Amino acid sequence: MADFISGYAGVFNSETNIAGAFREKTAPGAFDKSLREYPDVLALWNHNYDRVLGRTAAGTLELRPDRVGLDFTLYADDSIPVRRRDVAGCSFGFTVVRETWEEGYDGQLPLRTVEEAVLWEITLTPLPADIGNAFGLRQRG
Repeated sequence: MADFISGYAGVFNSETNIAGAFREKTAPGAFDKSLREYPDVLALWNHNYDRVLGRTAAGTLELRPDRVGLDFTLYADDSIPVRRRDVAGCSFGFTVVRETWEEGYDGQLPLRTVEEAVLWEITLTPLPADIGNAFGLRQRG
């Protein structure tokens, strides 16, 4: 049984291509207000609300935004397929509260910066939108 899985569900200021339509990055502090006002956040398998892996209200998920990104610790059992490293990616689900847009220049897509968002869930996924989140999954057990 794994004691915990930890990593970054999202990395701040890391640009991601969103379906070829625009680039996106999350600003540091974007989730601070949400984590104070809506502290019950879920950990899901691949954004699937039928596969809850943990939640902050139950004490099986801890979230700590830091200077790098949204750091998490998930206290999980062996039902999560990460031991073989087949799944080593993370992501998150949110609703944007405040954002800014910059035009894309020299063929670049427009850039959306999420300045404030309500965080609903983090997810373990084999295919994260932000490939920078793929390196962050750590496990002890």
